[in-house]
Amino acid sequence: MRELEGALPDFHAIIPAGGVGSRLWPLSRAEAPKFLHDLTGTGRTLLRETWERILPLTGSDRIMVVTGRAHRAAVEKQLPELTHANMVLESEPKESSAAIGLAAAILHRRDPEVIIGSFAADHVITDAERFRRAVSEAVAVARTGLITTIGITPTEPSIGFGYIHCGAPLEVEGAPHAELVDRFVEKPDLDTATQYVRSGDYLWNAGMFISRADRLLEELARTQPELHEGLVEIAAAWDTEAREDVVDAIWPMLSKIAIDYSVAEPAAEAGRLAVVRGDFPWDDVGDFSSLAKLLSGGRPGDLAILGEGARVLSDSSSGVVVSQSPRLISLIGVTDIVVVDTPDALLVTTREHAQRVKAVVDAIKSAGRNDLL
Repeated sequence: MRELEGALPDFHAIIPAGGVGSRLWPLSRAEAPKFLHDLTGTGRTLLRETWERILPLTGSDRIMVVTGRAHRAAVEKQLPELTHANMVLESEPKESSAAIGLAAAILHRRDPEVIIGSFAADHVITDAERFRRAVSEAVAVARTGLITTIGITPTEPSIGFGYIHCGAPLEVEGAPHAELVDRFVEKPDLDTATQYVRSGDYLWNAGMFISRADRLLEELARTQPELHEGLVEIAAAWDTEAREDVVDAIWPMLSKIAIDYSVAEPAAEAGRLAVVRGDFPWDDVGDFSSLAKLLSGGRPGDLAILGEGARVLSDSSSGVVVSQSPRLISLIGVTDIVVVDTPDALLVTTREHAQRVKAVVDAIKSAGRNDLL
């Protein structure tokens, strides 16, 4: 393939496309998770938008997607350019350490010098150019041997995200916004988050990691040796006829742990983690309140509507309506409401209680109604 102008020749992107997005139920389901939905009204799914955002940095032959076997057909439909060699299918869901670690191990076997970057399939970034500039800086830092993340400059004291505490500036050519990471901080309360934002020393953790593949695997071997051993064994068989047999034998036995805990936090404590400040708009669309804010452009008095052919009548109402049915939805004098209407389930709540939707999903699981998940 001809190298794209602006592409980074030693860089290979990984898109983990997993998770259901249970706080977006009943829109997001096991068979149609968040990344397969158009949540921005552009006519493109979040997965497709992620692919197109990364493409200028890599070209289509250097993007790897990690997803579940059940989603293979849907991913192939969304990404017809994705090569068979770059689709990694999980036999069952695992956390991000296994997904990203396996991709890193496969790519490292193919090219021991490769630099990888992991970018979630279900996030919204509305300024692709500034995103790519930040990634280019992170790749420059990763070439020095540091594991690197991109932290988002906070726009408000959100309690929905983890935070990164920035340390000393780094002097890396091509990366003027790079700093060492002192530590990761779990989701804080509102007062603490307010202090973080005012200080200017904290960034949101957006879960983007850029590293030499060998460095990421070394960190994983230090903290999770059994997981690392299993991933390396699978990678050794990946480009052979034994692939599926080896995956079926080893994958179910691998531990579940987020890459924040297995790689990022230990690397930060050891002074091996850097961060590049990202100044682009970013949202993980973690619940319907986030979706309402995204679709309304942050105007709290607006009613956001999502759904092709949605039929909505509104009088003095605000919030968000997501419609997948032909029903007429009428709202009169309700504020910050969330209505999600699908053929087999209806959700009505408020933006204030949007985080509690996950409890509904848990109740459905306990009742054994897997047909609704």
